Amino acid sequence: MKKLFITITALAMFAAVLDAQDAKMNSFIGSLMKKMTVDEKIGQLNLTTAGGFVTGAAVNKDVQQKIKTGQIGAVLNSFSVASMKAMQEIAVRESPNHIPILFGMDVIHGFRTIFPIPLAQSCTWDTERIGQAARIAANEATSSGICWTYSPMVDIARDPRWGRIAEGAGEDPWLGSQIADAYVRGYQGTDLSKNNTMMSCVKHFALYGAAEGGRDYNTVDMSRIAMYNEYLPTYKAAVDAGAGSVMTSFNVIDEVPATGNKWLLTSLLRDQWGFKGFVVTDYTANNEMINHGMGDLQQVSALALKAGTDMDMVGEGFLTTLKKSLSEGKVTQKDIDQACRRVLEAKYKLGLFDDPYRYMDEAREKAELRTPENIKAAREMAARSVVLLKNDELILPLKKSGTIAVIGPLANSKPDMLGTWSMGGDEKTITSVVEGIRNVGGSPVNVLYAKGSDYTGDPMLAQSLSFMGVRPSAGPVRSAAELLAEAIETAMKADVVVAVLGESAAWSGEAASRSDIDIPAVQQDLLRVLLATGKPVVLVLVNGRPLTLPWEDVNASTILEAWAGGSEAGNGIADVLFGDYNPAGKLTATFPRSVGQIPLYYNHKNTGRPMDPRNKFTSKYLDISNDPLYPFGYGLSYTKFDIGDVQLSKHDLKGDETLKVTVKVTNTGKYAGEEVVQLYVRDPVASISRPVEELRNFKKIMLNPGETKDVSMNVTTADLKFYNSDLKYDWEPGEFIIFVGANSRDVKSAKVNWVK
Repeated sequence: MKKLFITITALAMFAAVLDAQDAKMNSFIGSLMKKMTVDEKIGQLNLTTAGGFVTGAAVNKDVQQKIKTGQIGAVLNSFSVASMKAMQEIAVRESPNHIPILFGMDVIHGFRTIFPIPLAQSCTWDTERIGQAARIAANEATSSGICWTYSPMVDIARDPRWGRIAEGAGEDPWLGSQIADAYVRGYQGTDLSKNNTMMSCVKHFALYGAAEGGRDYNTVDMSRIAMYNEYLPTYKAAVDAGAGSVMTSFNVIDEVPATGNKWLLTSLLRDQWGFKGFVVTDYTANNEMINHGMGDLQQVSALALKAGTDMDMVGEGFLTTLKKSLSEGKVTQKDIDQACRRVLEAKYKLGLFDDPYRYMDEAREKAELRTPENIKAAREMAARSVVLLKNDELILPLKKSGTIAVIGPLANSKPDMLGTWSMGGDEKTITSVVEGIRNVGGSPVNVLYAKGSDYTGDPMLAQSLSFMGVRPSAGPVRSAAELLAEAIETAMKADVVVAVLGESAAWSGEAASRSDIDIPAVQQDLLRVLLATGKPVVLVLVNGRPLTLPWEDVNASTILEAWAGGSEAGNGIADVLFGDYNPAGKLTATFPRSVGQIPLYYNHKNTGRPMDPRNKFTSKYLDISNDPLYPFGYGLSYTKFDIGDVQLSKHDLKGDETLKVTVKVTNTGKYAGEEVVQLYVRDPVASISRPVEELRNFKKIMLNPGETKDVSMNVTTADLKFYNSDLKYDWEPGEFIIFVGANSRDVKSAKVNWVK
């Protein structure tokens, strides 16, 4: 009882401190706003680009003059500390009320030390390590002047044609929520006013990952129940973790664009979820509501402000129209003041009013960027992100001896290792796969290299090879026949071939949707000739999305999904190839056999006629299996794991009891390794149709050869809850099936009866 009293007292004292801090902030901002004109308040709502990298048609002009007159509240994607200092100097010395500028950047998976793309990181199933990567990114970025990042992207994505699947955590809302929490806490730490923490911006709110046809910027249409159960949990997790800002998405929700959707930005985000930060549009998303048919620039700007959008990215619709809308009664002074206050609060929380230059420290920049510790962490993440898809002939791990031929258009291409959204990466600091194999293999290994093929023979796809600041490594122009001949000659000199194939970094990310997600034909031709040599071939995939690999799966005995692994990709991949790290990655997005199966995801609902190969009139394709090529949660190891039967602490539970689920896991192979033991739940009878299974827990364990461990995980009624037809979040009593296994397909089960 005494301990409980102390805890309650401590919580009360902490709450009192927070209340005092809020009162101080409110007093400061209230006094400041009394001095500000309407023009200055509107200026705080204007986010401009200083040039740098842009993703739309608009580029702002006269930036310095606008800062001087108080017409800019924030600046994005400025790379130079000197230029940021110069702009901040104008703001705090020459603007009417000396309000500092907020500097933001797309720090998505690292700043100067580039980590694997977020989709790859999610395949580690290691939220602590993901949070550490975000913390490193924050340390580096804040030393260079950036205190606001447009990350994490938490959109659930079930269509790998969508290029931005690379930026998220895949298809599962439960795992995605854990990862969203890790990113936010990694970026923001426990105190935003510290000079090594930066404000996160959760995107894209909301439902952007469900764009029709996997085509970027496209429309979205879904029921409220699907929103609440499947797509909104990740955003809410990020908000609950304390994210300081939220970015609107380009798509419509209930036929109204997100940027102007009051239900989304006010009723849901603020009233239901209690979000206290500020909302910013995506790049010109405010202006793009004109194309959605919502009116002219003045109309859509007023719509956005009244809906709950606080800051306008690049489009300057707020800057150029809100004063007129105020005079015409289309917006109120309260609307403008509310948005301005939210932006000023963010600057206050970041400590910019105390020290506008706190994030611009050249000495700290030299000490923080690409430290040995950061590089080590990036290398470990690159290795841990790798997913072993096949190893039938046990070619892997490779021996550190003999001759290895490393062949393929991605084998020696450094920029492609970085993947999408890696603006801070420097080609001189990237390790290619060829270099990594040489580094890790050492002098006993003779490494040969041949390009083997171009990226693609498709002229339309080839046009996209240079985008988002990523350009593949150049070389002499040679014919396909010459490249293949060199590849064959090189392969014949080797003991084993490592074929590095996949996608250019420019083929995933924003504006990088693909209708065909096969490996391009010229690369498939290369793989065919390499396999025809009779040499052992290891296929290493470098890409930003799940690919369709039906031919490769049948014909290649060894496949390693390495993703775009960042600055240390080459070393991390080589660590896996040679067995210095035993791969333990698990897929967080389903690999389809064909684009014709898309959307394909593990937590689907049953139909009234579930697939039955014996019955023609059931839900199935005539020309292909319904099953994925590689299911959610799938990934192999150099060792073997046996997961025993599911043991339950009880088979009948009541109310808020906790169910303990236990399995015995044994390493039956020759190598020490990690296994991700996954727990899924099915609610077979409910008031609405429920998914065939839903991830609810996992444990990642290390086992030595021959070692057995009891792995236990708890299930509570919180794991049984869902939103029903009335959008009430609750659980319903009855029978539940508990599944445990190494992936969503290969599971064992037990049943439990749970009543209220």
